[in-house]
Amino acid sequence: MTALGAPHHHPHPAAEATPGGAAPGPIGFVSGRPIARELLDRRIARLRGGPLSAALPSPGSSEDRQLARWLTQVILTEALCEDEAGRLGLAPVPDGPLDRLAAVELGSITASAYNGSPWVRAVFEHVTAGTAIPPAWRPAPAPQPPPAEGRHLVWHRLFDDREAAELAGAGELEPLGEVTLGSLPAALAAEIRRTPPGTLAGPVRDALGWHVAVASAQLAQPPEAGAAAPLAAARRLAFARWLDETRAAKIELVPGLEHPGDPRQPDNHHKH
Repeated sequence: MTALGAPHHHPHPAAEATPGGAAPGPIGFVSGRPIARELLDRRIARLRGGPLSAALPSPGSSEDRQLARWLTQVILTEALCEDEAGRLGLAPVPDGPLDRLAAVELGSITASAYNGSPWVRAVFEHVTAGTAIPPAWRPAPAPQPPPAEGRHLVWHRLFDDREAAELAGAGELEPLGEVTLGSLPAALAAEIRRTPPGTLAGPVRDALGWHVAVASAQLAQPPEAGAAAPLAAARRLAFARWLDETRAAKIELVPGLEHPGDPRQPDNHHKH
C-alpha cells in the first residue's frame, strides 16, 4: 500500500488551492469531477466550532495546513465511494463505527471516511463480500476428539430390576444435560454407541443396576472465540488495497492539498 493510500496522479493543472486560504478552485477531482472547496471549509469550521477546538492547530500553521490536507483526503475518499455506490446501485449502509484495531488497520483517513459516510460502508461491503482468509493467516486445525467423546444431550434413569427397565419409556427418563459418553458408566456408554441417536438404549446392567437412556446425536462444537477476526482483518486489507488502486486511478489532487504523507510537500516533517 502506498503511503497512507496516497493517489498517484500529478496535480490537476486547472486547479490551485491553499490550505486555510480562500482559493476559489476545487480541492481535487474524482473521475474528473471537481470537488468544491466549500466542503473542506465547512468541515474545518465544524471542527473549530466543536468540543475539540482547543486541541486543533493554530490557523495558518504548518500543522493547520496538514489538517486541511488530511480532511481533503477524507472528503475525496467519501466522494469517490459515493460515485462508486451510485454506479453499482448500492444502498447506503447504516452506522457501524470501527473499533480501534480496525481503524488502525484501515488507516486514519479511510477509517474516518468509513465512520462518516454510509456510501463508504456500502462500497466496503460490496468490495469485500467475497474475501477469503489468506492461507498463511489460517491457524492449524485443532485436534478433534473421537466421535464417541463428543458431547451429547442425554436423558437417563437407573432401575433396580430388568422388568421395570424394559417397560420404561422416554418420558420417564431424567435429563443429564450435555455430557460426553466417556463420563457415563462404561456399559451404558457402549450401549449408546450401538444405538441410533434419539432412540432408547438399554436396558443394560452393571454394578449400579439397570440403565436406560436416550442420547442425541453428537453436538456441534461452538466456534472458538475470535474465529471471525482473521476474516474481518482480511476484508479490511482487501478494501484498503482496492481503495489504493481506485484512488490512484480516479482521484487527482491540487497544489497545496497534496496527501499529508507525501514527502514532496513542504509541511511533511517525516523526512529522512
